[in-house]
Amino acid sequence: MPPEQLPPGPSLRIIDLFAGPGGLDVGAAWLGIPATGIELDGNACATRAAAGLHTVRGDVRAYGPEDFPDATVLTGGPPCQTFTVAGSGTGRQVLKEIVRKVRALAELPAHSTDAEFTDERTGLVLEPMRWAMSALHAGSPYEAIVLEQVPAVLPIWEEFGTVLRAHGYGVAHGVLRSEEYGVPQTRRRAILIARLGQMAVTLPPQTHQGFRKGGPAQAALGLEPWVSMSAALGRKTKFTVVSNYGSGGDPRNRGQRRCDEPAATVTGKVMRNRLRLPGGAWSRLSHHEAGVLQTFPRDFPWAGGDIGQQIGNAIPPRLAVHVLAHALDIKIESSDLDCVVKGSWAATKNSPLRGRRQQAPKCEMASVTD
Repeated sequence: MPPEQLPPGPSLRIIDLFAGPGGLDVGAAWLGIPATGIELDGNACATRAAAGLHTVRGDVRAYGPEDFPDATVLTGGPPCQTFTVAGSGTGRQVLKEIVRKVRALAELPAHSTDAEFTDERTGLVLEPMRWAMSALHAGSPYEAIVLEQVPAVLPIWEEFGTVLRAHGYGVAHGVLRSEEYGVPQTRRRAILIARLGQMAVTLPPQTHQGFRKGGPAQAALGLEPWVSMSAALGRKTKFTVVSNYGSGGDPRNRGQRRCDEPAATVTGKVMRNRLRLPGGAWSRLSHHEAGVLQTFPRDFPWAGGDIGQQIGNAIPPRLAVHVLAHALDIKIESSDLDCVVKGSWAATKNSPLRGRRQQAPKCEMASVTD
């Protein structure tokens, strides 16, 4: 369990909606920013408790900014199941209706986000707007807002941006590719960053090369090479990941990635993927290895049930660091971030990203036997 966090600045304190097992909160801990996560799922809460992440177990809809008056930064990753390609798709079908409700919330933020959608999870994407507008109307606006979701939600973030700009926020939104930030996985996320009173807001610049199938991992234009599964996992035996999902519309045509490539998107079904080994043998990823592909520490204390789903639902902590640091004007060094990601969760207090030490600490490596 990491010790008490020390914020890099006295005013930074995060309230994280739909916090899951802690992808964003792990990134915040590495940066030394106190965070409270609201999460309803018991399994995710079990992991958060084991990891020492401050948690309020409950429904985001039952709370508001007035319940967390010390929070200065609002973050959130609403459930994606109705928007993702692998999910029901009902959220994508009602995007225009959701955008209309964003405008309604801007005028009446106390109004419930409950709506008559086919799947009630669809309406949860509106909760960050309710929180943001409630705080504004109460005279205590958040200094910064950071939101993430699957790419299909980008039109909603764009509408959020229109509303927030009208209330004095500078806003940037777009789709980031996680391998371009050192994550050993080609995951795409729709990101929104908003800063109160700061008009020149941008998304974080990429630090690594983008992955192209068949292309080499090489540095170019000042960017680092993308990170392969082998490099992240430290497996010495070659392997090929055979996906649980079909590709090209054919369920029998399973997607495949070699170990010298980044992983495909890690989903909640990651434990169903198979690893083809030399000589025809088969294996699977352990929970800790699946977490590493999401850039959780190797010794992160996963707990509760349905751990694969917990892992797949989370934002990669390394990507969260880049987004948070950029949103909050915190400078990070790539070598320091490499050290933290490869290190032990128990050594979070020594994170060189925290900026409180005169001398960078020794990078402690985790040792976990699966």
